[in-house]
Amino acid sequence: MATPLMMSVSGIRGVVGETMTPELILRAGSAFARYVKGGTVVIGRDSRPTGEAISRGMQSVLALAGCDVVDIGIVPTPTVQVMVEELGAAGGIVISASHNPIQWNAFKLINRTGAFLTGTEINRYFSMMDMPVQSKPWDRVGTITGNTESHRIHIQKVLSVINRSSIKKKKFTVVLDSVNGAGSVITPELLEQLGCRLIPLFCDPGRPFPRGAEPLPENLKALAAAVKKHGADIGFAQDPDADRLAIVDEHGRPIGEELTVSLATEHLLSKEPGLVVVNLSTTKTVEAIARSHGARFLRAKVGEINVVEEMRKKKARIGGEGNGGVISPEVHLGRDSLVGIGYVLDMMARRKKTISGIVASLPRFAMRKGKVSFDPSAFDSSSLEKIRADFTGEKISDIDGLRIDFVKSGPFKGGWVHLRPSNTEPVFRIIAEGEDSDQADAIYGHFQRIFS
Repeated sequence: MATPLMMSVSGIRGVVGETMTPELILRAGSAFARYVKGGTVVIGRDSRPTGEAISRGMQSVLALAGCDVVDIGIVPTPTVQVMVEELGAAGGIVISASHNPIQWNAFKLINRTGAFLTGTEINRYFSMMDMPVQSKPWDRVGTITGNTESHRIHIQKVLSVINRSSIKKKKFTVVLDSVNGAGSVITPELLEQLGCRLIPLFCDPGRPFPRGAEPLPENLKALAAAVKKHGADIGFAQDPDADRLAIVDEHGRPIGEELTVSLATEHLLSKEPGLVVVNLSTTKTVEAIARSHGARFLRAKVGEINVVEEMRKKKARIGGEGNGGVISPEVHLGRDSLVGIGYVLDMMARRKKTISGIVASLPRFAMRKGKVSFDPSAFDSSSLEKIRADFTGEKISDIDGLRIDFVKSGPFKGGWVHLRPSNTEPVFRIIAEGEDSDQADAIYGHFQRIFS
């Protein structure tokens, strides 16, 4: 049975040759041309072997529908967002399935502000996919041009919000695992400008992904070994489209991707207070950091644009998601591993501490994440309603699946669980966090049994 096409606020994702097809490219491109009213569209992609063919197909569809297309090649997702803003384009498309396995590919859709389409916008776009494919006469066809300035522009935006000179003085040794993805060229350029001694691990976009696409601890064994071998100060790991960042400390220990946004939050709030916005699945560490600085704290639905919308409306200082995504309005409103790298190195230089020393000073909790396969079309929300009824009296949010904060006395008190269908894969996610690993495992196990 073919893997279902995933259409959500996170864009359109499918397995190439099954649901990611030429027909889909035609429908999706024609609809986007209609959505941007024939305006300029920036296109970038990650390094998946199917990316070039899909990109060329999408560019042709857009141009034949009257759009001028700016192709910026293999670049991180946040670079496309930055360039939409920089060029004053009507929108952008990132051809990347992000953390999904290599057989997947996807369209991430960006509006004229440089952010992903909101829920309302993407539903309007999806309705346009059912309209007739449009094509302009020969003398109204759009142009297709390249742009080679995107790396420089993005890097300069990152450098403008950190203390470049203090980082250069430290001469940090950094091991970089870009999973041979979109961060493989731009990230070394950033680290070179920061005076780092770079040990590139998987930074060849012409080669396949050498590990699981997600920068999870179990996928970072080679990075951990390289950090220890070279006596590096830190190791950085990205996902294929380089919007997510994970960190390995100087001892070769993955600190967990949940702590990436925690570190960025601590760094920025220590300099200037302000609102923090993260999603419902993000660690309580961020909330505890915000509280320690007297900062306001909000949670939003999962999905980058949901966090971005809250940040934009409330004028947040910092935000992100616990999957390693840092969102800094100082640079642009989108998850960005380059911003995360800049902030972490700036923090280490400013505090004159190792990364492990900084992590040790943060509030810590234990988290357990997992997923079970399911058919999105057959999802029955009544199962969540039954769980909700079983936990009357606890703090409950139902804006995105079901999140339960356990406030009543009992073995789960102080912990929480978030249960929700994924936006990007045909799976149901279970995320639990506790005061320690025993409590987190107990919470996770209780709900895993329900869905197994």
